[in-house]
Amino acid sequence: MEVIYQIEKSNIQKAKDMLLKDDIVGRASVLFKDGNLLGFENKYFCYISGIEEACRRSEELIKGLGKKMDEKTKEQIIKRIKDEEDQAMQGFGGIFG
Repeated sequence: MEVIYQIEKSNIQKAKDMLLKDDIVGRASVLFKDGNLLGFENKYFCYISGIEEACRRSEELIKGLGKKMDEKTKEQIIKRIKDEEDQAMQGFGGIFG
């Protein structure tokens, strides 16, 4: 399961602390991204990929700090993150290729 949250810049550190220190959510893949790098100006995102329990728990923890993205926006952001990772891996492969 995957979820994306939009988080205000002023809440990024608090969101990181809450999510990464939680026993359940901390076991999932949690990635924070500056939206400027993904084509979304002045926005920050948190991408969580893991079991359903971790994604549900993240919603409880993030309340008041960010908002869950709708399905269309979520898919756009996930695609951009994965494209960025693929490009990085290709570049990394060129170094050790």
